[in-house]
Amino acid sequence: MESIATHLWFDKSAREAAEWYVSQLPGSRIKSVAMLHNTPSGDTELVSFDLGGRPFMAISAGPLFTFNPSVSLHVKRPTKEAVDATWNGFAEGGRVLMPLGTYPFNERFGWVQDKYGVSWQIMLAPIGEDHSAIVPALMFTEPVAGQAEAAMTFYTSVFKSPPPKVLSRYGTGDAPDRDGTVRIASFTLPGGEFAAMDSAHRHGFTFNEAISFVVPCETQEEIDYYWGQLSFDPKAEQCGWLKDRYGLSWQITPTLLGRMLDSGDQARTARVTRALLQMKKFDIAALERVYNG
Repeated sequence: MESIATHLWFDKSAREAAEWYVSQLPGSRIKSVAMLHNTPSGDTELVSFDLGGRPFMAISAGPLFTFNPSVSLHVKRPTKEAVDATWNGFAEGGRVLMPLGTYPFNERFGWVQDKYGVSWQIMLAPIGEDHSAIVPALMFTEPVAGQAEAAMTFYTSVFKSPPPKVLSRYGTGDAPDRDGTVRIASFTLPGGEFAAMDSAHRHGFTFNEAISFVVPCETQEEIDYYWGQLSFDPKAEQCGWLKDRYGLSWQITPTLLGRMLDSGDQARTARVTRALLQMKKFDIAALERVYNG
């Protein structure tokens, strides 16, 4: 299976944001840009890019969803100087959530929402074979506070990955967080490392569709499997999107769809776009028939 991609939903600035992120982080590049016409959001731009060797996608599709810190991105930098340089870039025009400084858990750390609203935790940390430079971090809060460990166990079972590693738990003096719940943990899904934490504080936000995770599937059998395992809310099923039992959004997508939409043939792209907009779970055979006319 190919790597799971992190998908960012913007109002109008997907390409601008992707190009800016690529300029800020070493080992990053824009891979492709496609335009989808006549969607419910009008003409939408879809950008595929890598950050630090990790796959990302971004779409400009209207002001339907707003980023919040329930999903943030850990950026691991090998020296304090590198941390500071990365922080300075992301903090410019953004909003500081935790100031850059020394904390009991890290010598050089800061948490910031960038000028586009995406949250980044920038930290001093080694990058080796067992660690990713960019790590999506899930904060289980509000209705799912205290469920991080159960969620990680569920995700690793669905994707047949190694068991999660809980690195630190809350203690008896950490109210409102319950004793034994997850302060910070790590788990691995296809494509790299993820992080998770619980927070029982009142934040006023939880997971939404602004950030979702794209699961690339080669076959209809794979699509059927992941859809059956992950989909929990039938009302959220649309165009390959679903929500799981914790409210996290996923896109179960055939790998050939990217090639179809990036073929350069406008008539084919238009036919495929019309077809996929009518689907909930993707049907590879139906998409192929439409693509081939």
